[in-house]
Amino acid sequence: MGNLFRSKRFWLIAPAVVYIGFFMAVPLMQMAYVSILERGEYGGVNWGVFSFDAYISFIFERDLMDNLMINTDYLQVFARSFGLSAMTMVFALVLGFPTAFYISIQPQSRRNFLIFLVTIPFWTNILVRNYAWILLLRNGGLFDNLLGALGLETGGLDILYTPYAVSIGLTYTYLPFMVLPIYASLEKLDHRLIEAAFDLGADKLRAMTRVILPLAAPGIVAGCILVFVPCLGAYVTPELLGGGKFMMIANLIGSQFGSARNWPFGAGLGFVLLAVVLLAMMAYSMKFKSLPEETSWTLIPPARYGGFAA
Repeated sequence: MGNLFRSKRFWLIAPAVVYIGFFMAVPLMQMAYVSILERGEYGGVNWGVFSFDAYISFIFERDLMDNLMINTDYLQVFARSFGLSAMTMVFALVLGFPTAFYISIQPQSRRNFLIFLVTIPFWTNILVRNYAWILLLRNGGLFDNLLGALGLETGGLDILYTPYAVSIGLTYTYLPFMVLPIYASLEKLDHRLIEAAFDLGADKLRAMTRVILPLAAPGIVAGCILVFVPCLGAYVTPELLGGGKFMMIANLIGSQFGSARNWPFGAGLGFVLLAVVLLAMMAYSMKFKSLPEETSWTLIPPARYGGFAA
């Protein structure tokens, strides 16, 4: 034990361990404790009175005879959250991969400036950005007037306070989380592999699908997780751009700690969401591991087998 405290490595990681332990582990343990307590008669919890009603209420409800009945209301909120998060992830991938690829093929001096531009939205508070999108998407807003000026009479976009508005706002918010991991993978790409693919008869599309995409797969999956998981817990964007009509998981949790005053149920919902996040991270860590550098060449078919030629 004495050697441990004298180790330089221990003192290097000690601040991180203290930070994670105090600001993450302790609140999580408190929330876990609250989730298995009984709800108070007027809100809050009855300390020391244990109950699993918070987790039972996620799927069931009690009728007038105190019998359990299936209630899918909260499952619908989770399904809606997963659907909007998946839609946002797809939009971010469609926009993020070409952006990351374009940045990766630029000269080094220009790359740094483009990455700087990608991170600019983080400089502004998320609340301000969402109110800006309200002005852009509302009927009579900038987009609506622009379409009218082009001769496209829309009769009002009617997109604000819809799932599409929420997805647009989430895509804008989390797009850098898709671009940066993909760029990190593409930046390390050995361009000799692409040249070898062209030498073996591949066109641009086949080189993209057979060489670039497989090598960028870890970055793509990391970006998808970094977009999908925060979207599940998004609160401000669904509240503002959805107009309170499309409740997501975070909004449901907030209402349980607020107006509903059901702290155990809110804590239980938080742990259900945490379980989903942990499963996603475990799946990523188990599925995608770094390939040895020499095995990357196996992605190029040998010339004696015809290479990429049809």
